[in-house]
Amino acid sequence: MNILVTGGAGFIGSHIVDQFVGEGHRVSVIDDLSTGRRKQVHREAAFYKLNVCDPRIEQVFQKERPVVIMHMAAQMNVRKSTEDPVFDAEVNIMGTLQLLKLAVRYGARKILFTSSGGTVYGEQEVFPATESHPTRPLSPYGISKLTCEYYLEYYRQVAGLQYVALRLANIYGPRQHADGEAGVVAIFTQQMLSDEQPRINGNGFQTRDYVYVGDVVEAMRAVFVHPVEGIFNVGTGTETTVNEIFVRLKELTNSPCREIHGPAKKGEQLRSVLDAGKLERETAWAHAVSLSEGLDETVKFFQQQKRRRFT
Repeated sequence: MNILVTGGAGFIGSHIVDQFVGEGHRVSVIDDLSTGRRKQVHREAAFYKLNVCDPRIEQVFQKERPVVIMHMAAQMNVRKSTEDPVFDAEVNIMGTLQLLKLAVRYGARKILFTSSGGTVYGEQEVFPATESHPTRPLSPYGISKLTCEYYLEYYRQVAGLQYVALRLANIYGPRQHADGEAGVVAIFTQQMLSDEQPRINGNGFQTRDYVYVGDVVEAMRAVFVHPVEGIFNVGTGTETTVNEIFVRLKELTNSPCREIHGPAKKGEQLRSVLDAGKLERETAWAHAVSLSEGLDETVKFFQQQKRRRFT
């Protein structure tokens, strides 16, 4: 099957590309390499260096004729979205609208969209949050993701375009960079392995639902092979504090760093955790990698990268 992956040179996207190329699909990748890495793109995938807002994307649709679109390209920095909401909307909303328009024009059947469970719900009232939890995003990034979900439903109703929106928890794992799209796992790991001093924002008791990138790939595969539509959470249902992450990574990296706290980040969500029961019931997906296993694999990846830089 012809599959188009936007953001396919990025952290999550490159893993997705590897999975589907490995299964024998023809995969094409669109990525402007603003945060992605060309070397992470599978050599058997067709690569187009383009921004999702670039009108030349239509030429990719004309040539590749994708049947399924996996849309992961995005402006992913929450802080940047608050500093420049217009840019965030241009990339995340207008870029998605261009893809939806071209998907209909060139006969794509389904679009799989990576949304954000960590931002569309805002401060949660129920823990873990199901898909029916009220959506009150506190950042332009969360607003843009939620807006795209509404547009997906609109195109389903008016054009018959099938969609799945995966509301992802906090993803971590190999290939995540400690800048741009990074989460605390990548940042702390790189700092500890570089003998730098990490700094925990606030008291460190803020919680997140950390899900391994391999489990996200399996979730994407599950909604690809099963005839499901709509919105699904992807998470573990377990909260972990930043302080716990710090301690675990300190042990895995054998870092001598101290636990130092800085000012709390303004507007930071205090607790976030997702209920993925709907996805489990409708596709039989379940997260398979424990936090201990996932952190161990992540640290090994960063250690390998460090060795390569010095050899």
